[in-house]
Order: sequence, then C-alpha cells, then structure tokens
Amino acid sequence: MARIGEILAADATPGVLSARRLLNGVTQQNYARLARPGGQVVQSNHAAFVLGHLALYPPKVLARLGRPAGATACPETWAALFEAGAECRDDADGQLYPPLDELTARFFAGYEAATKAVATADDAALLAPNTAEGRSREMFPTIGAVVGFYLSGHVLNHLGQLSAWRRCVGLGPAT
Repeated sequence: MARIGEILAADATPGVLSARRLLNGVTQQNYARLARPGGQVVQSNHAAFVLGHLALYPPKVLARLGRPAGATACPETWAALFEAGAECRDDADGQLYPPLDELTARFFAGYEAATKAVATADDAALLAPNTAEGRSREMFPTIGAVVGFYLSGHVLNHLGQLSAWRRCVGLGPAT
C-alpha cells in the first residue's frame, strides 16, 4: 500500500516536468523581461520571478517536515524579490534578478530535495496538524495538505503564469 508521502511526491512530478518544457527558449536575455506584445506592457510574472518565487518553497516544505533546509535555502535577499506580494519588475539590464542559471539550478534542486523528503516522510508527520495561523491552517489542516499544495497546486499555478508569459513574448507553447 502506498504511503501518503509517496502519493504527494508522485503528484509533484508533473510540475517539475512542465517547468523543464516551459523553460525551452528562455534565455538570459529574455528571462526577466515583461512581455510587450504590440508594444503594450503586460504586467505578468516572467520566468525570473516565477522561478525565484517557487524556489522559496522547497525550504518551507523541509521545515514543515522538521528537516533542515540545507542546500535548498535561498539567499536572504530573495525574500524581498520573490515573496508573495512582491512586484514582478522588468529587468532590462539584468541587474535586479539572479542569473537564469542560478534560478533554474535552485528551482530544480530544491524541488528534487523536497520531493524526496516528502516521499520518505512518515504518515504520522504528514497527518499532523498544520501549525500555521489563519487562512493557511483553514485551507490546509494538516502538514501533508500544505506540503502537497506547495509541491503541486502552487507550482502548477505559477507555471501557468510562465506559460502565458511565454506566449506574450513570442516563445509559443512549451515543447
């Protein structure tokens, strides 16, 4: 019989696979640019923002599981750039956001580590109450529910933004 962690880990896999496809054609020159189809700026999250924002979550998964962040920990400066509510800004000079290779490496390594951690988590740990306050606890009453969201629904939501951004900058659908 599958354990809860194995089910959550399997649910995390499609997001990471989608991210790989969505990054085809994304370059250091375009990854942090707001789209301008027809000269009209589209205030939509670009690849730099999406990757950086999502990279903040594997350490949160590990913390919820009582494990150290280790190599998944992001630089402290990333919180101001990428936390929920931060503004996605156009970075024409490549000075605001970390380089694309750093963002992609941290994203993929982080989700690999978090997925492995949840896959091996005890059912009891995943069934434990979510100790967060407010809406998070209301929506996700257990540790398993919140880490499942962080690894799946949250990732796919932001990858949808990346998919729309791709089309607006002329990269077309992911291949």
